[in-house]
Amino acid sequence: MRKFVLKTTCRALSRRAAAVALVSWAIGAQAVVVYDSTPAVVPANLPSQPYQAQQTAEFGDHVQLAGSARQLTTVTMTMSNWAYQSIYLSDPRYSGANLNNAGYTHNLTANLYAVNTSGPTPAAGALLTTLTQATLIPWRAEPNAACPGIQWLSAEGCRNGMAFKVTFDFSAANITLPDDVIFSMAMNTQTYGANPIGSNGPYNSLNFALTGGTTVGTDANNDAVFWNTSNGANLTNPANAGVFAQDQGGWVGFTPAFQISAVPEPEAYALALAGMLMVGVFGARRRKG
Repeated sequence: MRKFVLKTTCRALSRRAAAVALVSWAIGAQAVVVYDSTPAVVPANLPSQPYQAQQTAEFGDHVQLAGSARQLTTVTMTMSNWAYQSIYLSDPRYSGANLNNAGYTHNLTANLYAVNTSGPTPAAGALLTTLTQATLIPWRAEPNAACPGIQWLSAEGCRNGMAFKVTFDFSAANITLPDDVIFSMAMNTQTYGANPIGSNGPYNSLNFALTGGTTVGTDANNDAVFWNTSNGANLTNPANAGVFAQDQGGWVGFTPAFQISAVPEPEAYALALAGMLMVGVFGARRRKG
């Protein structure tokens, strides 16, 4: 009798240990990249979509995610900043613009939408999640005499802007993404955006970078972007002016540069745990028989 109790207890402890191990793995599960159009190594600069210069409030893309992980963790965008320090720190007009020697702080908003396929072209559906964060925008280098105009000299040659990455942490939002999503970045500039700032500042020189394609997932737009610009002359279809909508917009062959990461949903953890426990139960019965 004592031997039977001991064996039963050991089996129960083994199943409990397996469950604890799986739960621990679930808690510490690593996020995987489910969409990526960013370069593996950020270059000195990339082509980019300006906001102030092209009357833009919001810019993004419709993408299809790879793999099966759908619990959103982070989104990382590649930006291009054309503003350099000496113009702004030396001018008292910008004293209240959150400037310092490292850069300037500006609110950026990351949005993820469901895709509405009821019309002739995909459209932004329900807003799945949004996050606004005060972001430190690093200054690009000062103009260099070896370069034309006000360009700076990088190891790759003369450039107008400087590329850098910004990450948004969505892990607390508990959002499960569909396979297709529309991502966008929105911000305010001097005269454009949801709440224009009304004064000049370095944010007028901040752009969303673009690349030539994807390495993970798919650009679902066939060379179109999603864009809200108040100037119809920027668009292939001028009727889209002032609307966040799909449009070619002159960016054929380019896609906004961003990366989406996710972990498997909790339901997947639960199914894996249940499967492991069932294996333990049947294994115990087989050994007993």
